[in-house]
Amino acid sequence: MEAGNGTRISEFLLLGLSEEPELQPLLFGLFLSMYLITVLGNLLMILAVSSDPHLHTPMYFFLSNLSFVDICFTSTTVPKMLLNIQMQRKVITYEGCITQMYFFTLFAELDVFLLTVMAYDRFVAICHPLHYTAIMHPRLCVLLVLLSWIISVLISLLHSLMVLRLSFCTDLEFPHFFCELNQMIQLAHSDNLLNNLMMYFSTVLLGGGSLAGILYSYSKIVSSIRAMSSAQGKYKAFSTCASHLSVVSLFYLTSLGVYLSSAVTHSSPSSATASVMYTVVTPMLNPFIYSLRNKDIKGALERFFGLTGIPRTILLRLKKCP
Repeated sequence: MEAGNGTRISEFLLLGLSEEPELQPLLFGLFLSMYLITVLGNLLMILAVSSDPHLHTPMYFFLSNLSFVDICFTSTTVPKMLLNIQMQRKVITYEGCITQMYFFTLFAELDVFLLTVMAYDRFVAICHPLHYTAIMHPRLCVLLVLLSWIISVLISLLHSLMVLRLSFCTDLEFPHFFCELNQMIQLAHSDNLLNNLMMYFSTVLLGGGSLAGILYSYSKIVSSIRAMSSAQGKYKAFSTCASHLSVVSLFYLTSLGVYLSSAVTHSSPSSATASVMYTVVTPMLNPFIYSLRNKDIKGALERFFGLTGIPRTILLRLKKCP
């Protein structure tokens, strides 16, 4: 990429969350712990679903795909950040920055699409329970996931190709811990109007459209639950979608909070700190949210690790004979 002064730009500087030397060991330990918990938790979720035939249902099929995407989503940013802290260098090549931006955008969009598909799955299960197996057949589930991948790949590729046409000044510094699409567009030295229009259009169309679909699904779900006469049936129906609703709220609220805070304060360091919530914290919490009160996941994990065969102590109350 040609820079403004005619020289070819080859690398950027990622300033990270803090430039204080005494905070680097703390940041390294904190993010390493969160990354390992994220990978282990989501990997256990995938193993539990794939190893237990009882969990070979549409809901858990989508959940295992979400866990895989969350692992990839976190892996696009955190390992590079840990390497920079450990090596005490902040350099990322131009090609590496474009690649990181592409995969980060790809997996972020996949998260949005999968959460929308999971909302549709809960809508069919609660509002049309008698036709659930006929509607959510395996071919449709695979098609929905495949379609999510294709759309995400094409949009991410389009954004990346449009960034390639931009020029940047030499010695460009990113006040962030990864190469984000919005940051790259705003720091470009050339005209970025087309990139901004494309970014906002895709955000409103895909993000807003997905959120509208989720809200519509849950409005119908709430109406169906209120129409149920049995209190036990209401509780069972609500419990099946409570975990998904928690994850959706966490993802969208943190993402919205990041962009609102950056728009109001215009502070890139504060935006970088806030973005940790949806890039690292949310993928780390997802396995805990889905397995906390889920007996199926707990049972599958126990069977996977062979804990079901361990004998348990039986307490007998002895009654004194008269």
